[in-house]
Amino acid sequence: MPNIIPHIHFNGNTEEAFEFYRSVFGGSFSRLMRFKDLNNPDFSFPEEEQNKIMLIRLPIGSSFVLSGSDVPNFLGVVSEEENRSKITISAASQAEAEALFNGLSAGGTVEMPLDVGPWGAYLGAFRDKYGIEWMVEYSD
Repeated sequence: MPNIIPHIHFNGNTEEAFEFYRSVFGGSFSRLMRFKDLNNPDFSFPEEEQNKIMLIRLPIGSSFVLSGSDVPNFLGVVSEEENRSKITISAASQAEAEALFNGLSAGGTVEMPLDVGPWGAYLGAFRDKYGIEWMVEYSD
C-alpha cells in the first residue's frame, strides 16, 4: 500500500523552515541531502547552491513524514503566492509506482518521467489534469 508524503519547495530557506518544524514537532531528520552531495564529474551545482537542501525529511508521529527541498536557481523561483508543494506517494513496488504515476498523470503534464533519481529512488513528477503537483517514488 502506498504512503502519502507532503513535499514543500522553498526559495533557499528549506533548512531554516525544517529546523523550525523540528522545534515544534520534535524528532530528527530521516534524510538530509545537499546539492553538493550530488556533484559528479558530469554535473556540478554552482557554488552558491552547494549547501542548499536537495532533500530533507522529518518523520512526524508514527506514520507521517514531511518532505522538502530548495529549488535550484536554474529552475526559477517558487512563487510563494501559488502552489509550491507536491504530494509525494511512496509506492510499495516499482510496478505500483508505475501504475500510480500512469494513472494520476493521465491528462496532465509530466514534468519528470519515472526514472532512477539522484538518491537512488525510482522517481517521477507531474501535474495532474486538475493542476495538482505529484511525485511518485519507489525505494527498495
